[in-house]
Amino acid sequence: MERMLDWLRSNEQRMLFWANRRPADGRVHSWLGRWLNTVTHMGGATFTLATALLYALIAPTPWSTTGWQCLAAVILSHLPVAIVKRKFKRLRPYQALQDVNTCHKPLQDSSFPSGHTTAIFAWLVPILLTASVGLTIIVPAAIIIGISVGWSRMYLGLHYPSDVAAGALIGTATAYAVNYFWIASTVPSV
Repeated sequence: MERMLDWLRSNEQRMLFWANRRPADGRVHSWLGRWLNTVTHMGGATFTLATALLYALIAPTPWSTTGWQCLAAVILSHLPVAIVKRKFKRLRPYQALQDVNTCHKPLQDSSFPSGHTTAIFAWLVPILLTASVGLTIIVPAAIIIGISVGWSRMYLGLHYPSDVAAGALIGTATAYAVNYFWIASTVPSV
C-alpha cells in the first residue's frame, strides 16, 4: 500500500509541474497566462453565484429554473468542501514544493479539494442538463471552461491534480443531486 501511495504522490507531483510550467515561447506564455489568469475567476464565488442568480431572476423558462439549480448546486457543493478542507489540512503546492510558479496573491487555506473547480462544475452541469438545443456549441464550451478552470488552479500553483479532480467530482455530484431532487419535487404524485 505504501508503494502505491508513493507512486501516486510522485506522479501527481510530475503532473502538477507539467501543468504549472511556463512555455518557452513568449507569445504562447503570454496568451496562456492571460487566459488561465482570467478563466480561473469563473470558478470563484462572485462569478458563479452572481451569474446563477442573474439566470434565475431574468432568464426565460427553462433557463430561470436552471439558474436556481446552478445557485443551489454551487451553495450546497461548498458544504462538503468546507468540511473536507478543515479535516485535511493539505498545504498548497507552492507552500509544499520548491520551484512551483504561483500567482501574485496566493491563497493560504487548505488545498484539498479545489473550491473553484467545485464551483465551476456545480455551475456548468445544470446548464448542460438543460441545453437540449445547441448542445454542439454548449458542450464544447462547457468542457473548455471546466477544464480550463481546473487547469488554471494547477498552473497558478494553488492545487494538485487530485484537488482539482475531487472538486470536479463534488461539483458534478452535487449538481446532479440538485437536478434529481428538483425534478422529483416538481413531478405530481399519483
